[in-house]
Amino acid sequence: MHERISSCDFKASSSLATDRDCSTNHFNREIIEIQISDTVMSGLVEGLPDAVVIRCLARVPFYIHPKLELVSRSWRAAIHSTELFNARQEVESTEEFICVCAYDPDNLWQLYDPRHDLWITLPVLPSNIRHLAHFGVVSTAGKLFVLGGGSDAMDPLTGDEDGSFATDEVWSYDPVNRKWQPRASMIVPRAMFACCVLDGKIVVAGGFTNCRKSISKTEVYDPEKDLWVSIPDLHRTHNSACTGIVIRGKIHVLHKGLSTVQVLDNIKQGWTVYDYGWLQGPMAVVKGKLYIMSHGQIYKQETESSKLVVSASEFRRKIGFAMIGLGDDIYIIGGVIGPDRLNWDIKVTSDVDVLTLGNERPVWRLMSPMTRCGGTVLGCTQLRI
Repeated sequence: MHERISSCDFKASSSLATDRDCSTNHFNREIIEIQISDTVMSGLVEGLPDAVVIRCLARVPFYIHPKLELVSRSWRAAIHSTELFNARQEVESTEEFICVCAYDPDNLWQLYDPRHDLWITLPVLPSNIRHLAHFGVVSTAGKLFVLGGGSDAMDPLTGDEDGSFATDEVWSYDPVNRKWQPRASMIVPRAMFACCVLDGKIVVAGGFTNCRKSISKTEVYDPEKDLWVSIPDLHRTHNSACTGIVIRGKIHVLHKGLSTVQVLDNIKQGWTVYDYGWLQGPMAVVKGKLYIMSHGQIYKQETESSKLVVSASEFRRKIGFAMIGLGDDIYIIGGVIGPDRLNWDIKVTSDVDVLTLGNERPVWRLMSPMTRCGGTVLGCTQLRI
């Protein structure tokens, strides 16, 4: 027998306060067909069709979902259903999160909820590689993907490094069932490579193989088919790590220390090389515009020129932090504060500093620090749920 709660209890629930004024008549005007399993999720709320309840639940913030699971078995099934997450898109209640993995603890990811200023901890990534680092991370199709990389672990007694420098493994995290799953391996194992999403597909380019040799190989992954395909190689390689950013629908691959940028507009046409002479430093894209932190300043980088935006002198001594754009903001997350002439200590941080660019004058503010992760940030990306 399925467990139920009354419609009166549903309206009074503090966890569902944002939805308590919704009525059956309101949803009858805009209701869409949602296919829900009668045997798993029937009778969510007595007196209301399950489709209506799903539409109400779709408006509840993601961070409250674990509490909703405790109502009953049928509610737990609903919270973990693809129907609920499809409904979140239909009613335009999806939320954007920042996904972060730092050096400590090992292989642990957290989600930052900017709307509610809180952190959500994910299950540990079940990779056999200890202290996975130098990987690529992106999100597409509503899932978080962690690709390649190698071990950053070191024996504290001998100083020996783990033997795995580059791997071909790929993991995805599904917020619907809250589980990590292995996906099809990349064609070429790689670390320190460019990783971006173009038209819903994941593109990986360059990096280093297991023998620590730089490569130009490029491949694209289709998350729906779980399939990798080779595409035209980069024109140039370099004996340094490379990164990738997407600006105005084009992938830009940059090697550390080089002024050239390799651009992919169309997968079939391959790469084009430009010498823009961009500033060197951490990068973030906000509203299609590129921002770079260089020598304690944040600049807005145009194609062939840069404009000073604001001072970031407080980050001069900080290394290993993440810099990422979300909405109108630039987030500076985690990192390590190095020693200076007066203080030789190294401080591991979990801080989150936010620069809001939407105002006439950019404003810095401090948000809630990471609750579990700290130190050098190994991976950071956005995820829409």
